Amino acid sequence: MFDNFELKIAATTEGQIRLRIGGKGPATMLLHGHPRTHMTWGKVADALADHFTVICPDLPGFGGSFIPADSCNSEKSSKRAKAAVLKELMENLGFVSFNVVGHDRGSLTAFRLAMDYPQSVRRLITIDGLPVIEHLERADWKFARDWYHWFFFAQPEKPERAISSDPDAWYNNLSAELMGQEAYDDVLRAIHDPAVVHGMIEDYRASTRIDHLHDREDRDAGRQVQCKMLCLWSLRDDLQKIYGNPAAIWNCWARDVEGFGIDSGHHVAEENPEALASAITDFLLE
Repeated sequence: MFDNFELKIAATTEGQIRLRIGGKGPATMLLHGHPRTHMTWGKVADALADHFTVICPDLPGFGGSFIPADSCNSEKSSKRAKAAVLKELMENLGFVSFNVVGHDRGSLTAFRLAMDYPQSVRRLITIDGLPVIEHLERADWKFARDWYHWFFFAQPEKPERAISSDPDAWYNNLSAELMGQEAYDDVLRAIHDPAVVHGMIEDYRASTRIDHLHDREDRDAGRQVQCKMLCLWSLRDDLQKIYGNPAAIWNCWARDVEGFGIDSGHHVAEENPEALASAITDFLLE
């Protein structure tokens, strides 16, 4: 994976970002989900590299990137703060405008990038994600049963203690066979580092403390994503089961949305990278 990609540690005003970059063509940033690192994108990145300059960072708080400073409202771990850091990163790399693709937690930061910096984001792709406020306002007993971790991770201290007492048991669905050995080893290092575990949990705390307020402000002001957007979801995951057609929800948040499901479980970049890379390429090159 990541053939002919360069591993870099890049400085930003908030801290260092670990990333891989390679390929040629329009700049396209791929943002991973929980508890992954940028390594989850390896097979997809290789497939995209013939058409795009692909930038795969570890999100702030994840993997080898900096851990945002704590505050009572988790402001530094908000998607707005992370979007600002990643915009700065891209500009430092020489990319004034770029495409952004986000999966799971990464989709939240990708959305915030497109919302807050319409002059920077050419096209937006989200995978298995909705705006935070949509998750919270639509939460019912099924959400609480199946996505209980949203509310557990919002609690102080206890999530970190539970995870770090036995990281392998908590994240027991990790698979070297599925992910590739290098990606598997990378995520194992992350989940065994208490500082990274805290950074990942703060990403969830920010959702219930401040991210939903940012979403509400945008909705109340009638702001929408200005660029073209593609919404993707995994057909063997539960986003569509809980919410119905995700693209219909995104239609309230963006001016120009299309979307469809991909035959995969939740970690589509690892389970069906060919279909995902094809969907990304077709949308960004149309």
